[in-house]
Amino acid sequence: MNLPMAVKSGQLSVVAVLSLSLIACTNSSLFAKSSHIDPELKVDVLIKSGTVYTGSNNKAQNLDIAVCKQVICGIYASNSKSIVAKKTIDAKGKIVSPGFIDAHTHSLEELMSEDKNSNLNYLTQGVTTVVNGNDGGGPVDFLKTKQQLEQNGIGTNTALLVGHGKLRTQVIGRAERVAKPEEIDKMKSLLNTAMQQGAIGLSSGLYYVPGAFSDTNEVVALAKTAANYKGIYDTHLRDESTFNIGFKAAVDEAIEIAKLADIHLHIAHIKALGVDVWGQSEDVIKQIETAQQHGISISADQYPWRASGTMLTSAVIPKWVMADSKEKFHQRLNDVSLLPKIKTEITENIRRRGGGEALLVTVTEDQNLVGKTLKQLAIEKALTETDTVIELVQGPQIRVASFNMSSNDIENFMVKPWVVTSSDGTNGHPRKYASFPKKYRQYVKEQKLLSLGQFIKQSSYQTAKILNLKKRGEIKLGNYADIIIFDEKNYSDNATFKKWNVLSSGIETVLVNGSLTIENNQYTQVLSGKVVH
Repeated sequence: MNLPMAVKSGQLSVVAVLSLSLIACTNSSLFAKSSHIDPELKVDVLIKSGTVYTGSNNKAQNLDIAVCKQVICGIYASNSKSIVAKKTIDAKGKIVSPGFIDAHTHSLEELMSEDKNSNLNYLTQGVTTVVNGNDGGGPVDFLKTKQQLEQNGIGTNTALLVGHGKLRTQVIGRAERVAKPEEIDKMKSLLNTAMQQGAIGLSSGLYYVPGAFSDTNEVVALAKTAANYKGIYDTHLRDESTFNIGFKAAVDEAIEIAKLADIHLHIAHIKALGVDVWGQSEDVIKQIETAQQHGISISADQYPWRASGTMLTSAVIPKWVMADSKEKFHQRLNDVSLLPKIKTEITENIRRRGGGEALLVTVTEDQNLVGKTLKQLAIEKALTETDTVIELVQGPQIRVASFNMSSNDIENFMVKPWVVTSSDGTNGHPRKYASFPKKYRQYVKEQKLLSLGQFIKQSSYQTAKILNLKKRGEIKLGNYADIIIFDEKNYSDNATFKKWNVLSSGIETVLVNGSLTIENNQYTQVLSGKVVH
């Protein structure tokens, strides 16, 4: 190592010695600013003696971390200096890492509520920032949403996407047609305002109504608007199976949108859904990596479950049947001239998802239905599975877990450095309470598919980079102090499909923007989250 002249002449201050020793032991610029830290600095929180993963580095380091108000203000070699702190946390034998960032949640309703705004089901997974507005469902009025969230108080940070589906509904409703040029202009104007106010990008749900009725050109026009603000394009693909254009064709469409709009493409909850496309993960990976080699910026997120979760309508009802309104939807279901076509398509959609035994009712008003498969319900009603669906979807909404993925495809996607961790958390599915610890337990501890460092990077630093979240996702001087401490032996998922809303365990300490929100495994009632971008 080439030392500065001051070292050679022996003229070094205590702080300079500390700084140089840190740089030498890490070979990183991460600690370079430590030379500006006053060794007698009085800090709010000092995390001592932990096994630290910075997020950007897959390897563990023995470091002490100082927090001043909302930010990380010091990083030191463990026990190298006496720092005066209002609160000292001994993290010896524990893992210290950036708080996790969930790229895909549906937690906005909870964050807006008076009793679930702590987002405790995410904090106990180690998640300190959640993304909302995915699948085309993000709020159009960004400023109003931000003000409501921050006035209400939120337990985690949240970033917001603007939903293509919401834009479309506001401008043209649920009509089954492409948008007219003047309607696209109206949507662009709304999106432009939201992006100026701090939205991180555009989300689409091209599989869902009304996004399914749009063409590629409409989405490109809106993605260009988001790109003007360095936003991302987050998409639920038009097809993850063989429902319409096919999985690989849907990936091609997403890549084409990104290319034409010159925008970063983020594929939501990447999966090969259903028996028809099992094994296509290898082809899709080639599609994506070929596009990356040609200069298109692409990433994806993934939840670590074989079952997806959605409404029974979205799972098996043809999109054209659900157009316009609920009344029109029910009229079509009872139109004898349409029923043969409707039944044929529902039957095929059930097959695609693995049959009635692969569709499990998880949430609905009628508790007699919960925990039963479509096949079981059909037997009880003495109806076909298709006729059972037609009857059920005309009653209260039903959520189902759809067991439609293969383990090989899940693992093929998971090991890719451009795939990050998410939950897609919805009621009735344990992914809302346990995705991050399940991924750790199953794929780090048990199968050793990923190292601990890879898991942390794919759950924090990499996600922040993808979403362009400033000063998040990494333990670094000047970054916001979103930090978690956990015991790798005890960090575990507890939720199951029978009991989907059980909190995870093992996260002992959580700081959100420098405030302790979980301390000694207990929630502190502190709401220190922010709307971030």
